[in-house]
Parts: sequence; structure tokens; C-alpha cells
Amino acid sequence: MGKYDTTKLRNLGIVAHNSAGKTSLVEAILFDTGMTDKLGKVDNGTSSMDFEEEEIKRQATLSASLNRCTWNDYSLHIVDTPGVSNFLHDTRRCLRVLGGAVVIVSAISGTKAQTKQIWNWCDDFEVPRIAFVNKMDKERADFLKAVDDMEKSLGARAVVVTMPIGAEADFKGTIDLIRMKARIYKFDEMGTYEEGDIPAEYQDEAERLREQLLEAVAEADDDLMEKYLEGEELSEEEILLGLREGVLTSVFTPVFCGSATANIGIRQLLDYIVACLPSPIDKGIQYGVKPGTEEAVERKPSEDEPFSAMVFKTINDPYAGKLSLMRLYSGTLTSDTIVYNPNKDEKERIGNIFEMEGKKQVPMELAAAGDIIAVPKLKVTATSDTLCDLKQQVMYEPLIPMKPIISFALEGKNKGDEDKIYSGLQRLMEEDPTLTVARDEETKEMVLSGMGQIHLEVAVERLKRKYGAEVLLKEPKVPYRETIKASCQVQGKYKKQSGGRGQYGDVWIEVKPQPRGAGYEFIDKVVGGVVPRNYIPAVDKGIQEAMKTGPLTKNQVVDVQIALYDGSYHSVDSSEMAFKVAGSMAFKKAMEQCKPVLLEPIMAMEITVPDDCMGDVIGDLNSRRGKVVGVEPQANSQVIRAEVPMAEVLRYAPELRSMTSDRGMFTMEFSRYEEVPTHQTVKILEEMNKE
Repeated sequence: MGKYDTTKLRNLGIVAHNSAGKTSLVEAILFDTGMTDKLGKVDNGTSSMDFEEEEIKRQATLSASLNRCTWNDYSLHIVDTPGVSNFLHDTRRCLRVLGGAVVIVSAISGTKAQTKQIWNWCDDFEVPRIAFVNKMDKERADFLKAVDDMEKSLGARAVVVTMPIGAEADFKGTIDLIRMKARIYKFDEMGTYEEGDIPAEYQDEAERLREQLLEAVAEADDDLMEKYLEGEELSEEEILLGLREGVLTSVFTPVFCGSATANIGIRQLLDYIVACLPSPIDKGIQYGVKPGTEEAVERKPSEDEPFSAMVFKTINDPYAGKLSLMRLYSGTLTSDTIVYNPNKDEKERIGNIFEMEGKKQVPMELAAAGDIIAVPKLKVTATSDTLCDLKQQVMYEPLIPMKPIISFALEGKNKGDEDKIYSGLQRLMEEDPTLTVARDEETKEMVLSGMGQIHLEVAVERLKRKYGAEVLLKEPKVPYRETIKASCQVQGKYKKQSGGRGQYGDVWIEVKPQPRGAGYEFIDKVVGGVVPRNYIPAVDKGIQEAMKTGPLTKNQVVDVQIALYDGSYHSVDSSEMAFKVAGSMAFKKAMEQCKPVLLEPIMAMEITVPDDCMGDVIGDLNSRRGKVVGVEPQANSQVIRAEVPMAEVLRYAPELRSMTSDRGMFTMEFSRYEEVPTHQTVKILEEMNKE
């Protein structure tokens, strides 16, 4: 058997937008459960969860970190997730394997777009939630306003379970609406409180909110509803039963309150985490397929089932090597076990297994269904891969990484560092599948793409710190294309006599524009053998090589049709090389006569912004030569779909953040090429000439 009863196991993520207090809440939980002997603080760098240098510097969680604790004989695996928009992809990967979530709502700022995105992912992955209104002791704290904002922006049905006594400097404690008891805190960071009766001035409000709570829990269970409608009093156990049922079915979201930094309301929250959030048993069967087939396979969250797990995060350390974090869905796992990776069709040897406590790795003898563990030095296994029993195989659906939205060109600071840079980037991409690096064959640049400017800046900082490779980020060159708007017929004649055998190739070609996106087409219209058949492929090759550098910007020429219809040859001096050069000469001459124009990449964008920012964002898109193709209203926000030239949105992420006070989000992908307006072409060519 495992170390803990699976029914007493809780895997949960702490989620919200940046600065809502996620890490502070985890620190308070660890302190109250005896995992730490001092309350860690984000502000002074003493947090046990934000331990990377880049996180301490920015005072923000940039990478999900894990810890564990016990509360009332329940085992809790807690994941502290990023809330910065550039790093939400890490939060999404964690939600794929977690059993429940605590959503933090700021008593000051309510919810933001990032919380909305995370909430939607919780819906997608069927992750039950409870909510914690944090920062009740801070200036401008307003509990009911935060709850109202949660309902409006997230579309949640919020059910208050604990309400605050006072707010801001007058915040004194909490009222438990199930037990109808008040806790008055001493504000000593130890979480010390005295329990007593509800203060008279809060009695009416407590009764009102309790009635809403009873109504909600009664609706979650038919037996409770019958008893409630008959006017019978619901017991504390029955209320908890209905509360748990409502959470597991996502009918409503219980709301609690307190202050993470002051350690107020945290023990109450822990009580309700174990009472309301699901165990792996509650989450039920995990479905996959038999590798290489579409045959469905089920795995129950039981130690008696064959072993199966999914890797949801990879950590690379230059000294300790690779660490794979995984969630066990079924069976057990011990050290020195051979398992199978169906994604790579390879066997893997499990060496040691660990539980994570922040950056510390604690050895385990055995892991069982429901556990979240770390395994070092797996050879081929990557994030989103399944590991399973060798004989009874299963493969779970991998999580497709989010698409990058911004790119920068990389330039090595020191010559000769190319191998070090590339090797370091490969390690970073193992940790973070949303990072991509590619060499642009046109611009000859190494291009790093990711989820935002801060994302790439942090990647570059880690590249230097972990792997000793220094690079500079530059705005990448826009991959323009060139094409033509008119047709023409031209001759390309290459004749060279220098004693002995000469070179002779002569072709006539007709050049026409093609529809956008049609590409290159070569047509052989030669009759009568004026160009020998064995030289025609050389003409085609010469033209294609010449198309790599257009006359305007030296970018590739596209969407042209070439018809070879005439020419001449010399029985001695003609050769494939001569006709290749003749074809190239003819094409270059044609480009000068056929009205060459510049094409630019157009990006399809989907931008989610608050209602009050929509006018500013649409106006800004228009100023960027963008075209709005649709607007779809959502709760307190609008989704704007637009098409915008790539050149205008290379640095859009920080500018949208500024326009929306960090409440906007967007995705972007290549759509097509379009002709650049004449005045814009002139401007682009002038800038290129200056460079």
C-alpha cells in the first residue's frame, strides 16, 4: 500500500493573476502545517517556492513549483502556479493533471483577464474549484465587491462560506457561516485566534449570507433539498456534504476570505480544502488509448491497477541533470523499475523517485496512484509524455503546447559561442515546450519565439545563468516577399568566348503574375528543339536560384509563372551551366520590367480585452494598418479578431499590456501575404537603404 490512503490525498493548484498572493498563500499553508518554521515572504526573497534568481528579482512566480504537507491526516500536494500572462502556459500544463484548485480573488483588484483564462482551463480539464478572497487587511479591500466581480467576470456562482469581520486596517478576523462562529485574530503571523460568538453588528449580514449558503447546498443534493423545503434544520455534516457535492459537480464555488501575508483564515481554508476538493478516487477513471491503435483503455486510480503516469513538467539543472515531474494515475512505482514510454516507443529505467519540497528533493521508497513525484535523468521522456507498465500499455492524450506570439532574433555576445547557445536553448526548450528556436534561412538569423517579451527575456537570463551563454535580443527582420504585377517577355543570353571551348546559352521566357499563394510554376513551351531537352531543367534551376533575391529588398520572389518558349544553342559551347546562367539573367531582367511589388506577412490576431478598453485597442489596431474582422462579447470583456501586418505587431505584447493595465491577452498566427501599400514600400526601402 502507499504511504497515504488515496481517499485522503489532495492534489491542488493555487491559481490567479499575478500579484493576487498565490505564493504568499502557499507559504502560509506550509507554515501552518509545520513544513517551515518561518513564514516565507515574497517581498524579501525568503519564499521557499519562488527560489529561481529571476523570480526573486521580479518578485513574481515564473515557473510552477511543488510542495507537500499534511493537515488533519490528509496529504496535500500543492502546486504554486504562475499568474504572469507570459508564463500561463506552465499553469495550463499543471491543471491538466491536478485534482482541484484554489482560485485567489484579490479583495483590492478582483479578477483579471489571466484569472479568467485560468478559470476557462479549469472548465476544460474539469478541475473543481474553491475561491479565497485575499488581502482583506490591505487598503481599498472590499469583500462583497470582489465576490461580485468574481461572479460577473468568471461567470461563477459564488457561495460565501466565510465572511470577513471588518476590512482594511479594521480587518479583525472571519465568520464561519456553517458553524456560525467568529474567529478574532491577534495579527502575530502565527495565525493565533480566539473563537467566539459573532459580533452583533455582523449578525444580520451573516444570517443573510448563511441563508444563501443553505439554499445552494440544498440544491446540490435531492435529499437535502427535500429537508430544506420542509423547513428542517440542516446539520453541519449535511451542509458539508452539500458543499462538497456542489464543488465536485461545479454547480457553485465556495468562497473563503483572509490574508495570506498576515496568516489569517488559512487554517479554515485548509479545513475546507480537505472537505471540499476531490481525492484521486473522486476524479475517477482516466481514459487513454492502446499505443498504436484507437482502442480505448481505462485506468482506475488504484494501486492494484497497472502503473501509468503523465509527465507534466521538466526541470533541467546544469549540475543535477533532467528532472521529470509526473502524476501517477494508477498502480505503484518504485526505484529501479523499467517502464515504457509509448510516445517515444522506448523503455525507460526509473532510478530514484522523489517528492518535491520547493527546490528540495526528498527520496521516496514507493509512489502510488494519485501521487505527484519527480524522477531524475530519464533519457527520452519529455513533457506531456505517458509512462506506463511494459506489458499493459496505455497512452494518455498529450497536451498540445500553446503557440508562440512573439519572436526576437538572437545574436551571440561572444564569437564562437554558437554551440553553447544552441545546446543551452535545447535544454530550455525541454523545460518549456512553448519556447521555439529556428534559423531563418532568408535572414540568416537565429529566431527565438515565445509567449511574450518577458518570457524571452527570462529565457535569455536563464541561458546565461545556467549554461554560460550570453545573447542579445534584437527585433527580427520581417520576412518580406516580392512578386510582380505585369507580364513581359524577355531574352537571357549568356555568351562567353575566352579561347578554347566557350559558353553559350540563349533563352526567351514569358513571365506572368500568379494568384496570391499560388507559388512558382515553370512551363516548357519549347518546340523544334531550339533549346535541347537536356538543358531545360538547368534553365528552371537558374530561374529558381534567381528568385531567392528580388530586386527590391533581396527577399524571395513568389507567385510567378515562367514559360520557356524560345532560344538557341551552340553545338560545342552550350552546357547546362550556360543555360542555367541564361535563365537567371532572363529572370532578373524580367523582374525589372514586370512592375515588382513588395508583399508582407499578415497575422491573424485574437485579442481579449476588458469592455472599457475596446475602443482604445481597436483605434490602436487601425493605426497599425490592421483590419478588425469581428468582435465577440464575453463576460465583462470583448474578443477582437483582426488581421494586422507583422511589421506592426512585433512588439505588441508590452503595448497591449500598457493599454489595458495588464488585463488584455492575445494570440497570433500567420495568415497570408498581402501587397504593401506604395507609400509604405517607399518607407521600408528607405529604412533598408539606411541600414
